[in-house]
Amino acid sequence: MLTTEISNIYKKKGKTRKNHNLIFVPDLHAASRISSKLASIGNLESDGRPILGLDAKNLLDILLKTTDRGFFVPAHIWTPWFSLLGSKSGFNSVQDCFEDLTPHICALETGLSSDPPMNRRVSQLDRFTLISNSDAHSPSKLGREANIFDTDLNYDSIVDAMKSGNPDHFLGTLEFYPEEGKYHHDGHRKCDIVFDPEQTRLHNNICPVCKKPLTLGVLNRVDELSDRPQGFKPEKKHFYIKLTSLVHVLSEIYGMGPASKKVLKEHRSILEKLGPELNVLKSIPLKKIEKEQSWILKESIKRMRENDVQVIPGFDGKFGRVKIFRQGELDV
Repeated sequence: MLTTEISNIYKKKGKTRKNHNLIFVPDLHAASRISSKLASIGNLESDGRPILGLDAKNLLDILLKTTDRGFFVPAHIWTPWFSLLGSKSGFNSVQDCFEDLTPHICALETGLSSDPPMNRRVSQLDRFTLISNSDAHSPSKLGREANIFDTDLNYDSIVDAMKSGNPDHFLGTLEFYPEEGKYHHDGHRKCDIVFDPEQTRLHNNICPVCKKPLTLGVLNRVDELSDRPQGFKPEKKHFYIKLTSLVHVLSEIYGMGPASKKVLKEHRSILEKLGPELNVLKSIPLKKIEKEQSWILKESIKRMRENDVQVIPGFDGKFGRVKIFRQGELDV
């Protein structure tokens, strides 16, 4: 699957627009042709995610004219900056951004700070398949969000599944806890202020410490554009599971950072004994986890599978934290 992410920064209707978009192409020949066209617009070598002063609609148009097998997905659509519907840089609808080319948009990427139920509160998004991807900032982050397919392992079958949203082929997604994302709640990181949308409204969107506007997060923006209540269940829906990474589970168990030597050594040992991480997190029998590892790891995985966790929400660029155990439960 040949993919890239483009950062589009441009003026439209008198406003500066900033959004990220994913492009899928079927082969290296198509990738080369679209790269040549985009290289005449901006420097593709300046960043892993090239920045182009190009209207997102025009980027879609270039893709459509380059290959009839291309696939275009607006990325992490709710984050405050650099997104389609974000509170600071986006539009109020997909149509506002892509105009007459909107029918060519078939899927949207939910991003770390939102999940399918949040998106389904906004009825204008009903026709779009909701996909989840991991960014590639580092190998350890791969798989923290993912799409689940039951289809042939080739480009056209996978793209067709995402385009159609056919639940026989696009089964659903593996999700970050949305509260764990960096922009779920509102707040100011420098002032250590974090609010839910109701608290933000009580403060008129102003930080009580520095008196400047708060960074409004994903939950707030979903509230603003939603026309359905929380808990709404659509007729058409896909399966999804919320997960947190195994290193963060071990980090809580041992009371050490996720990058500490002890946590990484134990993480490696678990994978060697039990196999791939996603299987450990969602499907390996709990009795086997306890037998091969420990009671405490089994209990951690059990609680996560049952969503019996506490999540301290992320805000203004600071990741949230999933807590599996209550105060004092891990004390010896």
